[in-house]
Amino acid sequence: MEFDKSTTAVVFIDPQNDVLSENGKNWEAVGASVTENKTVENMERIFKVAKQKSYDVFISPHYFFPTDHGWRFNGPLESDEFRTQTFARSGQLDLTGFLGSGADWLDRFKPYIEDGKTIVASPHKVFGPQTNDLVLQLRKRAISKIILGGMLANMCVESHLREFLEQGFEIAVVKDAVAGPRHPVWGDGYRAALVNYQFLAHAVLTTDVVISFML
Repeated sequence: MEFDKSTTAVVFIDPQNDVLSENGKNWEAVGASVTENKTVENMERIFKVAKQKSYDVFISPHYFFPTDHGWRFNGPLESDEFRTQTFARSGQLDLTGFLGSGADWLDRFKPYIEDGKTIVASPHKVFGPQTNDLVLQLRKRAISKIILGGMLANMCVESHLREFLEQGFEIAVVKDAVAGPRHPVWGDGYRAALVNYQFLAHAVLTTDVVISFML
């Protein structure tokens, strides 16, 4: 892949406290992977270069509203998210309690996300972008190549990757700008994701390499 800011964008999935902060509801499951990969630091490095070099940056957030609790069935991770109130918000038009909550952006990312230029898509609801307007936002800016990172590696990031492939995008996954959960029975979600990335993505790169291509 060759990166060109006219056709290439950075897409980060769920850069939110509940999956990236030590105080987040999922830190016990993801903290080791986030720490070992230096996920937060590497995401910030990409944010900085993207802003310096005028690459478009897109965010696909994960929010749950009170009405979502009316769902009649859920998978194991969805059930756990509802149980722990992960990514919970007071309502679609209500920001009560949002600031600093688990659904809020990590503080160190706010200067990049809230600069008036970053495109924040509507929330995805399960794992992939089929339920939000991210693909539309990318198409409307004539983006054909994506630098992909964020959380969780084997859930939302992989689901976004698969849908982007079906939609005809070229994707480079930044393997140290993602992280995954470790389950005592099911195993390491990050390692599982890396295997699938190699089968699926057009490139699987480190942050150092991605930044060298963006400069």
